[in-house]
Amino acid sequence: MLGVDVGKRRIGLALSDASATLASPLRVLTVSRAAARGAVEVAQEIAVLEGQEDGLAGVVVGLPLSLSGETHRQTTYVLAFVETLRQRTILPVHLQDERLSSYEAESRLAQREKSWRRRKARLDAASAAIILQDFLDHQPGPLATAGDRDPEGR
Repeated sequence: MLGVDVGKRRIGLALSDASATLASPLRVLTVSRAAARGAVEVAQEIAVLEGQEDGLAGVVVGLPLSLSGETHRQTTYVLAFVETLRQRTILPVHLQDERLSSYEAESRLAQREKSWRRRKARLDAASAAIILQDFLDHQPGPLATAGDRDPEGR
């Protein structure tokens, strides 16, 4: 599974292990402010990862909501991103509530890295890993990998 933390300037990516049990930060993409352009770049990353031995079973995108659970401007931006991404991949794209994921990622990074600049460079990928881990932790059973799907993607 690929985890995605969408921002207007940076997109954090995280990847689960083959058993879809543990999420780890992967990388940060620097993108333009257009949601569609960011989705195209993530779709290119998906294509590369699908071609690897373990493949991908799906994508999990963090959905930003206010602390009270209401939508806001960034929610609309992310939903436009997801719509474009869904047009560019056959993989299922799931949404995962990302409230406080950046705060949690910053707290975890601060324990190991004292330099704010170094933490900031890794923050988006760390947030993506937290989003993905939250999704994985709430799944009722094991997720299929690309090799487990039939030719029609089921």
